[in-house]
Amino acid sequence: MGLFRGLSGRLLVVTIMVVMMVEVAIFVPSVARFRADYLAERVVRAQIASLSVLAAPDGMVSEELQAQLLEKTEALNIVLREKGVSSIILSRDQMSEVTATFDLREMDPATLIMDALSRMTDGEDEAVIRVIDKPTVIDAEAIEITLDAAPLRDAMIEFGWRILRLSLIISVITAAMIFLTVRRFIVSPLLGVIENVKAFQQNPEDPARIIRPVSRLGEVAEAERALADMQGDVLTALRERARLASLGEALAKISHDLRNMLSTGHLMADRLEGSRDPLVARTVPKLIGSLDRAINLCKRTLDYGRAEEIAPEPRQLRLRALAVEVAEGLGLDVDGQSGGAGVPIRIDIDERYTVEADPDQLYRVLANLLRNATEAIASSRGPGEIRLSAATGTDGMQEIRVADTGPGMPAKALENLFQPFRGGIRHGGSGLGLPIAAELMRAHGGELKLVSSTSEGSEFLLRLPGPLPDAAAAQDARD
Repeated sequence: MGLFRGLSGRLLVVTIMVVMMVEVAIFVPSVARFRADYLAERVVRAQIASLSVLAAPDGMVSEELQAQLLEKTEALNIVLREKGVSSIILSRDQMSEVTATFDLREMDPATLIMDALSRMTDGEDEAVIRVIDKPTVIDAEAIEITLDAAPLRDAMIEFGWRILRLSLIISVITAAMIFLTVRRFIVSPLLGVIENVKAFQQNPEDPARIIRPVSRLGEVAEAERALADMQGDVLTALRERARLASLGEALAKISHDLRNMLSTGHLMADRLEGSRDPLVARTVPKLIGSLDRAINLCKRTLDYGRAEEIAPEPRQLRLRALAVEVAEGLGLDVDGQSGGAGVPIRIDIDERYTVEADPDQLYRVLANLLRNATEAIASSRGPGEIRLSAATGTDGMQEIRVADTGPGMPAKALENLFQPFRGGIRHGGSGLGLPIAAELMRAHGGELKLVSSTSEGSEFLLRLPGPLPDAAAAQDARD
C-alpha cells in the first residue's frame, strides 16, 4: 500500500483511471456502431438469400434449401416491400411475437447508442426483433428481416469484453510507461532532495550536508538551488548564533562582575556626598550620576540577555492608576500636583478606563517611554510637557499614546529605533529600552510604534487587544 501513497503510485492509478474513462467514452459509440454493422450485415445476407429465391423457377425453393438460407442469414423470416405490397420471401413455420422494430433508414447516432445499451442489458433471451432497411442489392423499396435478439446481445457482450481487455492492456502499458518516466526523472530527484533535507536536519552545522544541485530537470534543479541557498543561510545563521551566544555569555559574566564593582564604587561615592570640600561637592553628584548610568546599562544588558521574557499574565487593571504610579516613580509632576517639581505630565485618562495587560510588564513599557520623554525634554534645556492619553480604536484595539514636546529624535536613532544596542536615543544609553518595550507589547498580542518625531516633539502609540466582552461587562457591573 505504500506505493500508492507516493506521487508515482498515485499517478499510476490516475493514469489507469483516465485511460479507462477515455476507453469508456469510445466504448459506447463503438458498441452502437458494432450493433448497426451487425444488423446491416444480416440485411445484406437476407438480400443474397432473397436473390436465390427470386432466381428459382416460379420463386419456389425446397424446404431444405429454405432452411439453409435462413440459417446462413440468421433470420426467422425475410420480407420485401414494393409499391406498398409486402412479399414474404423466406419464413419459418413457427415464430415468436416481435418485441421491437428497428428502422435502420431513420436511426440517428444517439438512437443507435441508446438502443445498443438497452439491448446489451436486456435479459430476455426469447426476444424477437424486426429490422427494416433499404436494399442495396435487390430492386425494392425496403427489406424486412426478423431476428432472435439473443445472438445479437451475445455478440455485443463479446465485443464489449474484447474492448475492455484491450483498454486494460493499453491502460496498464501507458500507466507503466508514465510511472517509470516520472519515477526516473521526477520522483528519484525529489527523493534525493528529501534524503538531503533529512541528513541536513540531523546535523545542520556540517557544510558537507549542503545539497549539490545535479538535476537536469528545470523545476527540480531550481528547487535544489533554492534548497542549497537556504541551507547555506541556515548554516551561516547557526554559526553567527553560536558566536553571539558565546559573546553574550561572556558579556553577561562581565556585566555581572562590572555591576558589582560599580555598586561598590557607588557606595563609596555616597560617603563622599557629605564632604565639605567644594571640589568634591561639585564632582560627587556627577560621579554618582555616571555610576548610576553604568549600573543601569549593566542591568539592562543582563535583562536583555535572558533567553526570553516571562509570558505575560494579563488581567483587568485601571490604566490611570498605573500611569500615575509610573510617573510618580520617575519624579514627574502629575497634573500639576507636585507644585512644579519635576517634568510636568498630563494624564488624560478616565479613572474608570481599564486595559487587559500584565501590570508589571505594562509598567516597564510605560516607564521606558516616560523616561525617554523626560530625558528628551531635559536635553532641550527648556520647558516641556508629557501627555499620556488612551482610547479604544475603531478596530477594537486599545490605544495608549505617549507624546512629549522635546526636540525629537536624531536620524540615526530613527533608523535603528527598535534594534538592540543600536537605537539609543541619548548619549550613554544602552539602546535596549525600546526593543524590550516592543517585545513586551508583542507578547501581549499588541504593538509599539513611533507615530511621529519632529523638532516639536515625539509621539509613541501602544496598541493592546481589547478586553473580552464578558470581562468588560463584569468590569462595568463592578463600577
